[in-house]
Amino acid sequence: MTRESPDEAGGGSAEVPYMSLLNLPLSSDLDRIGEQMHALAQAQLRLQGLLEAVLSITGELELPAVLRRIVRTAMDLSGARYGALGVLDEEGEFLAEFIPLGLGSQELANLSGVELPRGRGLLGHLIHHPDEPLRVAEMAAHPEYVGFPSGHPPMRSLLGVAISVRDRVYGNIYLCDREDGLPFDSHDEGVILALAGTAGVAIENARLYQQERTSAEQFQRLLLPRLLDVRPFEARTIYRPAASPGHLGGDWYDAVKLPDGSCTAIIGDVVGHDLNAAAVMSQIRGMLRALSFGEATAPAHALAELDRIAHMTDERFFTTACVARIEPDGRGSWTLRWSNAGHPPPLLVLPDATTRYLDAEPGLPLGVDLTAPRPDHTRTLPGGSTLVFYTDGLVERRDEPLDQGLAALAATAARHAEGSLDELREALVADQPGDGHDDMAVLIVRTPDSLHA
Repeated sequence: MTRESPDEAGGGSAEVPYMSLLNLPLSSDLDRIGEQMHALAQAQLRLQGLLEAVLSITGELELPAVLRRIVRTAMDLSGARYGALGVLDEEGEFLAEFIPLGLGSQELANLSGVELPRGRGLLGHLIHHPDEPLRVAEMAAHPEYVGFPSGHPPMRSLLGVAISVRDRVYGNIYLCDREDGLPFDSHDEGVILALAGTAGVAIENARLYQQERTSAEQFQRLLLPRLLDVRPFEARTIYRPAASPGHLGGDWYDAVKLPDGSCTAIIGDVVGHDLNAAAVMSQIRGMLRALSFGEATAPAHALAELDRIAHMTDERFFTTACVARIEPDGRGSWTLRWSNAGHPPPLLVLPDATTRYLDAEPGLPLGVDLTAPRPDHTRTLPGGSTLVFYTDGLVERRDEPLDQGLAALAATAARHAEGSLDELREALVADQPGDGHDDMAVLIVRTPDSLHA
């Protein structure tokens, strides 16, 4: 028996066209599921990005760094080409600070001399309506648009969200022009709103940290001695507290001009980073200043006497210190005598920019062994020599060998050997920033060019 073909049997086609299959409900469901999966994947990416942003922002403590990190993170999350954070003034009426990111070097050059935004137009709209995120696809079409100053790059779309700190509006995040050319959407708005909540917490933490650090630094400076007049010697100092919240250190310096024309220079560091260390430092530096006033007191004798007095009064401390005495030698030069109690070696910078660390046989730190010998060392110095006394916060880095920090200090000092002490001090602050984990105290002393200076 021969089977008839469909055409022969029914006179019409029984085949279903391929394009008709694509139009079946199943195809539509698959498309819809695909779109939903894509949207879910995008949402997960946004959530992951937001979580990473939270960790990034809350990990900062310095307020300027926090503010810039907020702007950069908002740009990354939304894909914005430009971003800024405007900080409101005390009255909440105008922008007191404006932090823009995304502008190229030429765009910044074009805006040189242009006053930063104060909060007019669309920026001002968000200031006066902080509860309403501002999302505008065409800024030029908005009734409150007032244009841009001359030289400003063209910008089309805007997303603005307010940041509140303790229920008070602190400032606003402004984002302009997505990289893909599309206007900002509701997803962008939601992510930036969530970021603004985290940003408020991070800003408050940074402000509290800054207040605590400022108070600790003011207290620490009150304990440091006022530098006396040591002319004809020159002296400059640096003190910078550690970055850790609540950190109080035991670093100190001192310089005393003696009646015979000598100068005593002292640097020290009490072990510890708390109120007790700061209190011990204050006691030790007062006793050591008094012991150093004697015209015949050798540096080693001053350190040994301090150790003995502390032991007699049952004061327990562990301290490194270096005491140096610069005396006229009667022949137009100077004699340096120094004794080191476990402290980093002073750096000698000669007028010809030759540098050398005075690392001859350091003694034990104070508070360890009363019977340990404390040697004195001597060296002749020409006029115009510079001595740099410092604590370890100047040269130590967590991830670098100590020798690298010492070499960098010597190189900086050599470059500025012929300059003023003010220039050297500024260079040390700029070139030896440290990593902030420890206090930094520096005393710089320069001998007169002649005994009659």
